[in-house]
Amino acid sequence: MKDKKFAPRGPRGGAKPFNKTGKSAGRPAWRERDSHADGPVILYGWHTVTMALANPARRIRKLTLTENAARRLADENIETRIAPEIVRPQEIDRLLSPDAVHQGLLAEADPLPSPDIETLKQEGMVLVLDQITDPHNVGAILRSAAAFAVKAIVTTARHSPEATGVLAKAASGALELVPMITVQNLARSLNELNDRGFQTVGLDSEGSEDIADVTLREPLALVLGAEGKGLRQLTRETCSVVARLDMPGEIKSLNVSNAAVLSLYVGASRLGLMKR
Repeated sequence: MKDKKFAPRGPRGGAKPFNKTGKSAGRPAWRERDSHADGPVILYGWHTVTMALANPARRIRKLTLTENAARRLADENIETRIAPEIVRPQEIDRLLSPDAVHQGLLAEADPLPSPDIETLKQEGMVLVLDQITDPHNVGAILRSAAAFAVKAIVTTARHSPEATGVLAKAASGALELVPMITVQNLARSLNELNDRGFQTVGLDSEGSEDIADVTLREPLALVLGAEGKGLRQLTRETCSVVARLDMPGEIKSLNVSNAAVLSLYVGASRLGLMKR
């Protein structure tokens, strides 16, 4: 699901923070975002927007708030960085999909830069996503990654959702904490990780052994495939190990975001990261 697209309404000017804007004719139109990676991203919701405001690497282009949200930001001493536009909640409702929970905050921002794999420190854990396309799942994986101090998430430029809108909301601010590395060729990038000393462990229901029986070591890269399809053949062949998550109950498979958090817990526990 994609959120509606935007274009700035009226002059930005230098109005003081939290001043009401005057009435304008017609529907507000924010600048439309396109499919290019360097286009603006849309962020909404309390945690998503406030974490972006707190991130000096994130350039905020436009900030739209309700009066209640502006008051809460002021009460919690959260700096808006730019003068916001104050609107009624219905104005933000009209800019987003019907089920979007924005809590009175909406921001247009520049995307964060994608680091190179070569910049990754050879420690801890990274996650590699093999064409996981659902933005809710990727957002939930990002949130879990932040909780387990994952160093980065590697994902493909194609067949993966943009880091905006629904994904950003599901991540609940984790986009500002976990670097996203976008690559053109996943198998080649996995080979780079292998060459740099990472143990690349693919998670697949047809894995040769339970991940609980695999000797894990740092730096560790856990590789997850899309629901239904799982890991692609070339991805499986490039991983140093392909393991499965054995379940004791009647249901033997998990949603990919649940599989991610379980494998992260196993990895963090086995590597002693929980005590750091």
